[in-house]
Amino acid sequence: MVKYWPNQSGFDLNNQVANLFFNTKQKFLDDLSNKTSNNLYLDIIDNATRCKLFSIVLLELELLILDLVELDLNLHNLKLLNRKILYDLIQKSLSRFLYGLKFKDNRISLSKSRNKYCIKILSLEYELLLHSLLIYLVFGSSSVSRFLFAFDNIYTPKQHVSLLLENTLVQISNAVLFIIIDNIQSLSNIVTFLITNQLSDSLYMSLRYIAFFRNSLLYQSVLSFYINQPKEIYSSQYKVWLISSKGLVIKYIYASRLHNFLSLSSIKRTYIFLLEVQDLILPQLESIFTLFGKMLLYFFINVLGTSIVFIIRAIIYGFRVFYRSD
Repeated sequence: MVKYWPNQSGFDLNNQVANLFFNTKQKFLDDLSNKTSNNLYLDIIDNATRCKLFSIVLLELELLILDLVELDLNLHNLKLLNRKILYDLIQKSLSRFLYGLKFKDNRISLSKSRNKYCIKILSLEYELLLHSLLIYLVFGSSSVSRFLFAFDNIYTPKQHVSLLLENTLVQISNAVLFIIIDNIQSLSNIVTFLITNQLSDSLYMSLRYIAFFRNSLLYQSVLSFYINQPKEIYSSQYKVWLISSKGLVIKYIYASRLHNFLSLSSIKRTYIFLLEVQDLILPQLESIFTLFGKMLLYFFINVLGTSIVFIIRAIIYGFRVFYRSD
């Protein structure tokens, strides 16, 4: 039986939010390794550190919810503060994670990495990443746009809200690791940071590994920003990260992304145009190749086959004539 998220703010919503946060935190005790082919900056730290970082982000999100309730913001004001809320959540999670570490560097901050692809992707997807989640947690499902997801907002499954929360935790945590690595820059300092603070297995730490790891993620971020994300927007899809019993996995959900489409750059729209051309031409090409294949098969079976039979008969006839002449 499907259980639905509360429609309005009140005792029932507060109780569901508390249960949601508790159940989510329990998942941190499971394996948190990445089980997909998509790389994460989180992959560079061990399971215990991921658990610590997820717990920090969850705590900052709890404090954010309490602040929003105390400020008594309405939906309009919440939308006006959308990206500021996102950046504040990332920065506070970053500061709390760095607090108490042996490797000190006060220069590490979000402001120096805000224009990088990893943060740009989060900024573009803010409404699906955090804004909708905050509305569910503070105002209830009735305040979420009824056209955003594939179901009536009044009948929002609890599992859907849980999915959005887990995705936010993974993506914010990943952004925190990205900012640290991006700010440190020096390969030797990154290795020092990870080993000194015992954030990763030192057996796998080397300058070559770190260089390969960072370059792979940079390539993936560029590919995602210019290719994968526009394709997902065009297909009304949103990629979410889930914390399963086996580790971190990916799932695609339907989401109306018209507002994202309108904000795409000319380069991304050009890629979408090429996708439309592909969708138009490929079926026609498939039909042509299928027809050509059938004609080729007909040729081999009938024309070539008949020719082979004729040649065999001619050879047999030739042998008969030869033996008779003897």
